[in-house]
Amino acid sequence: MEPENLRFGGGATSTLLHPFVAVEMAIAIILILYIRRKSVIAPFLWMMFTVPLGQVVVLGGVHFTVLRVIILAGLARWVASSRSQSAGRLEDGFNSVDWLVTLWAISDLVINSVQYMETQALIKNLGGFLDLLGGYLILRFLIQDRDDVRRTLKVFAVITMVMGCCMIGEQITGQNIFGLLGGIPLIPQVRDGHVRSQGAFAVYIEAGLFGANLLPLFVWLWSDRKFRAAAGLGILGGTIMVITSRSSTPVLAYAAAILGFCLWRFRSQMRVFRQGLVFVLVMLHLVMKAPVWALIARIDLTGSSAGDHRYHLVDSTIRHFSDWWLLGNKDYASWGFGMWDLSDQYVAVALTGGLLTLVIFIWILSRSFSLLGKARKHVAGDQREEWFLWCLGVALFANMVGWFGLACWAQAAVALSALLAMISVATFEAMRSGEAKVEILDSSELDSIPDEVGPFLEIGQNDSY
Repeated sequence: MEPENLRFGGGATSTLLHPFVAVEMAIAIILILYIRRKSVIAPFLWMMFTVPLGQVVVLGGVHFTVLRVIILAGLARWVASSRSQSAGRLEDGFNSVDWLVTLWAISDLVINSVQYMETQALIKNLGGFLDLLGGYLILRFLIQDRDDVRRTLKVFAVITMVMGCCMIGEQITGQNIFGLLGGIPLIPQVRDGHVRSQGAFAVYIEAGLFGANLLPLFVWLWSDRKFRAAAGLGILGGTIMVITSRSSTPVLAYAAAILGFCLWRFRSQMRVFRQGLVFVLVMLHLVMKAPVWALIARIDLTGSSAGDHRYHLVDSTIRHFSDWWLLGNKDYASWGFGMWDLSDQYVAVALTGGLLTLVIFIWILSRSFSLLGKARKHVAGDQREEWFLWCLGVALFANMVGWFGLACWAQAAVALSALLAMISVATFEAMRSGEAKVEILDSSELDSIPDEVGPFLEIGQNDSY
């Protein structure tokens, strides 16, 4: 049975806002609205990832988490900037990934609301819509060039180091310092005698994944000598978060990042690796007694993993395809014990948004990898640029692996939005720099070229293909 606390209309009945958080939020709003755009990323991200999600303002029965209040402030800043100057515009325009994220948010909102046909469900879904699309648009506005990417990663490095230190404190004291604020348990979860630190995040797995998914970006930042101190803090803090979370999912994401770095030297042969992976999975599915996705149940890196639960989530979703493909399904809790816990991003997207939303979500990932691949070819030979694009791809790959153990929402969705914004910036700049390197000969230069060669050069210049 689905627990009562997950039913619509639940949650806090009154405002839960610690005085320290209230002051911090007020200062952050002022900074977001009035400081220069390039500096807004610091207070925005700090509030996103250091304030417990349970800190909430209740107005007229509607829950405004601190995260949503800050997002609304960011949207107000963007609207004001767009009206007063060109600074509010996206330099590369509204690209294909932007449209797909927008479609993902709209599809999930509409289909999930139609499932329940309840006012409370609509209100809840509007909150999720604000988290997803609002957070993404703000980060696209704040991250518009390579300097913004570096600035964002420096902020993330500070956050991961602070979180890492606090999570070590949980291991030592058995108490979560963020629990003193309210909205998050003071006593962290303990399994098999091990404390599972969670910092300011909703669950310990999310905390560990946050550190693991940022590792590839910090490794790229390390390649710039000016930012090695920040990169080192980020790598150390992220690693501590993975270890202290005591969960297999962050460890798998961390391992996926390392695997991605190992494939760097084979970056021009990735098509072969992808085809080989598909072939191996198909062969395993044919020879195994259980379906190939049963391999999920075999993963246990900490001795206390719930891989079996993840397997049953995927298996039940596949077997009940006819129940959810059109408009999702709200009765998945009846499929088996613990099925109410959608701790798998792909399953969560499918069951809440149906096949259409799942296809759009996978399309976002496919399109992002496609843009990174095309951009890398444009800058082929420039290893610094190729390395930047490769690290972004590794970060996205680490996220995809981690999503087999956790659904992406709230804070995790903001982290994903930051990554997608960086991919948009990186691919746009790579394409532009690749075009700038193309030398166009003027007519005076053509006069000095033999007649046999000149026509071919002219054709090459005028060919828009």
